[in-house]
Amino acid sequence: MNETPIKEVKLPPIRNGTVIDHIACGQALNVMKILKVNDTNIDSSISIGMHVASNKEEKWKDIIKIEDRELDSKMVDKIALIAPDATISIIRDYYVAEKFQVCLEDHVVGLARCSNPNCITNRGEPVAPEFTVIGRHPPQLRCCYCDRLLTN
Repeated sequence: MNETPIKEVKLPPIRNGTVIDHIACGQALNVMKILKVNDTNIDSSISIGMHVASNKEEKWKDIIKIEDRELDSKMVDKIALIAPDATISIIRDYYVAEKFQVCLEDHVVGLARCSNPNCITNRGEPVAPEFTVIGRHPPQLRCCYCDRLLTN
């Protein structure tokens, strides 16, 4: 029986687009939900690496590469809720044009939904959900209206 060594498979580089790196292991698919990517609204390649070895202090991470798409600030803020250590790189002509760490603000409005069904934000009133960030690792939010604590 011939034994063929397994070759390491790397995620291919992208010409233009966004790389979301250092996503907490297992959270890549949740980030894809935030990005609202599905088979009907994407015309470019997407590479997802899950449970990838990391050189940083965590041993494993997830990574997403999306070609021909740059993220708006609201999507970056939502990503910070589930991947507070993520790094965003904007790629142009195969080079990193911008690179930054996601940042969870002290106060967030309209990014999450309160889990309390009796909260005013869930009762059909024109009130946007507001939260105070009381913890960052893991993210913990407290509803400004009903004081319900939200955690990942």
